[in-house]
Formats: sequence, structure tokens, C-alpha cells
Amino acid sequence: MCDRIGGTKQSAPRLGCGAAIIDESRIVLVKRKRSPEADHWGLPGGKIEPGERAEDAVVREIMEELGIAIRLGRQICTVDHRDDNNGQRWIAEVYSASIVSGTPRICEPQALAAVDWFALDRLPEPLTAATVQTIGALGGALSVVDE
Repeated sequence: MCDRIGGTKQSAPRLGCGAAIIDESRIVLVKRKRSPEADHWGLPGGKIEPGERAEDAVVREIMEELGIAIRLGRQICTVDHRDDNNGQRWIAEVYSASIVSGTPRICEPQALAAVDWFALDRLPEPLTAATVQTIGALGGALSVVDE
């Protein structure tokens, strides 16, 4: 079943996941190469595979994209992003996370142009819609990882 958003035929929502990887005062963001939102900075993450739990997907995706092992904290929010240009809608669970081992690096150069740490008061632009929603849900506080 499809509906129309902005005159564009839309398929069923796609399921995604993301992580707000946080240290004491910074968050990891990646610069996207692909649509949707190419050349935007955003949270690392990706697609949830059929039958996969969101929590497992985000851990897998972060390892694939950045080569790091993470520990999940709490669920921060559920992002609902409509991509009118591509006729897609993404629903994504976003979790706080901390690094267990490794240093973030680009492991998928076809998908990512850059990775870096940023203070919340010095975020790069433009940001992905999911990142804007997540930062809003954080309320400016980076101390969201459950110990």
C-alpha cells in the first residue's frame, strides 16, 4: 500500500537505526556521500535487516561503518523522516552509545566522506533530519549513556 507525499508515490516505511556515540562532551558524526541527505553530517547507523532487532542492527552497523565496538545506553528517540525527494519514509530507533573498543574511522568510503567528534555547541552544517531530531531529544545534554 502506497501513499503520496508531496505528489511523490511513497513505498512502505523503511526501518533504520542510529547511535549517538558520546564521550564526556562530544558526539561522533559522519558526513554522508549518498542520498538521502548527501553531504550532510549525521549520526552513524543504517538499515535494520529482516528479523533483526534494532539494538543488534545498530551495533552491527557501527562496526561496519566505523570499525568500533559500542555499548548501547538508553533509547533516545524514534526518528520519523519523510524524504519527499526520493519518495521514502524512514523510521529509525536511535540509542545513546559509548565506545568499548577502537577509534572511529571510515570503513565504508563509498558511503561516508568523513567522521569526527563535535561539541553540541559546535555542530557542523548541514545536519541530517534524524540528527536534528535526536539533538532536540537530547535537550542539549550529552550525559545520556547509562552506566
